[in-house]
Amino acid sequence: MASSSKHSFRFGLAEIVLIVFVLFSGVMLAFHSGGFVVNFHSLGFTVLSSMQKGVTAVAKGIGDTFNAVHELARLRDENRELTERLKNYEVLQRANSDIRKENERLKEQLDFSATFREKNYPAQIIARNPDSLYSAFTINKGTRHGIRKNMSVLAVQQGVVGLVGKVVTVGALTSLVMPIYDSKCSVSARIQNTRDIGLVSGDGSSDLPLRMSYIKKRVLDELNYGDLVVTSGEGGNYIGDIPIGSISEIQVLDYDSSLSIKLTPVIDFDRIEMVIVCDRTELNDALTGLSK
Repeated sequence: MASSSKHSFRFGLAEIVLIVFVLFSGVMLAFHSGGFVVNFHSLGFTVLSSMQKGVTAVAKGIGDTFNAVHELARLRDENRELTERLKNYEVLQRANSDIRKENERLKEQLDFSATFREKNYPAQIIARNPDSLYSAFTINKGTRHGIRKNMSVLAVQQGVVGLVGKVVTVGALTSLVMPIYDSKCSVSARIQNTRDIGLVSGDGSSDLPLRMSYIKKRVLDELNYGDLVVTSGEGGNYIGDIPIGSISEIQVLDYDSSLSIKLTPVIDFDRIEMVIVCDRTELNDALTGLSK
């Protein structure tokens, strides 16, 4: 039987010394030839410059962030200031517009006041009574200004003159005016184109039309929608030929010999602010002065 033998390779001391010598010789040769020279200065510069670049980038980012926050705060403050300025400008514009409109209304009233033949007193409405049964309003003129009871009260709106009512109570500095739409008010009036006389009264509200009574049925064919109704000047309370309203509805009632006529007032009572109180017993001083 053949026997197999196992051969094992082991490093001896001589072999190890030989390997160390060869490696040492190679390293020394590499250093000597410059192929394995490490430039520590260059390596340090590279590392430091990279770190400096990173720190600079981070610092720049932080600085840019702070600058952006500061700029945003500044822009926010500027926006707030500009918004406030714009609001103030808009308020000023509205105030100027209101002043211009008020001046136009005053000019309109004064122009009419100067040309009206009766003596008159421009006044401002300072209070209203919303009671539907007695919708009077207060003006800022009284006995000290020449106002007396039962004087006619007019108004001018967009160049149109119309009857407002009459003075019913007079104080030293203020007066109470009863408008023609009040349920207690009656005005002697005539249809302008036919000259028929009737009586105009209200239903207690400025939103409701005025009513004209005592116009005979025989004149029905002569009436038209839109015909103007003016004060007759009779009765001693109201100046004559002052527009009151226009015919908006005509009803023929079987049980009544007169027509039932509804009028749309020429004055928008909810919008009047200024009125003119007229004294039919005296002439306008401005006109009498011009006639001399």
